[in-house]
Amino acid sequence: MGQEGIKRRFPKWESEGRSRWQTLQIFSNATLPFVTNPDKSNGYEEIVSIFASTRGPDVGASVVSDWAQTLPDGATVLDLGCGTGVPISQALMDRGFNLYGVDASPSMVAAFRTRFPTVPVECAAVEDSDFFGRTFDAVVSWGLFFLLDAEAQRSLIAKVAAVLPRGGRFLFTAPSQCCSWPDALTGRTSISLGYEAYRRIMDAEGLSLVGTHLDECENHYYFAYKK
Repeated sequence: MGQEGIKRRFPKWESEGRSRWQTLQIFSNATLPFVTNPDKSNGYEEIVSIFASTRGPDVGASVVSDWAQTLPDGATVLDLGCGTGVPISQALMDRGFNLYGVDASPSMVAAFRTRFPTVPVECAAVEDSDFFGRTFDAVVSWGLFFLLDAEAQRSLIAKVAAVLPRGGRFLFTAPSQCCSWPDALTGRTSISLGYEAYRRIMDAEGLSLVGTHLDECENHYYFAYKK
């Protein structure tokens, strides 16, 4: 696909008065931009207060709750990019699951620990998490993957596959297009590998893509399980 920009509505958290329309730059996989980013929180540590005030308190929770019905009772779930824990981690804990969280923003992790003092949470880049040394019944990653560069996304999918048993579940969000765009809050480049690339990468790692979903805020979900 060529590199023409297109206009579409894109899900994001935004301050009052900010336009809900952004230009996505569409790329083939061969031309995805490489992003050098030493800040493992991808700029979110710098804008924690803005994020907290603009993040919809319920966005994503209903879809994650519905997906959670496919998990066994008392499942152990890893939340990659858990942030403050609201609403995604909260929705999973409300269903009685054993949750582990990891996020690279120290301030968000501190807020998570204040809300959920008994829940294991790690302050680290998700791709470097020590939690990948154990297994989980499911892994969820809401609003994170596209903040990482293309190689980090591929590596993270491999790590997710390695910690899931046969039948383990995986949910993440990213646009269906292969594209890049400036993050609405940080201005840093976000990258989606696109539906076909995600499907191929997961298949190569033993994960089967079983469905997708577009919610009312136009967040695009991928649902997979370990073969």
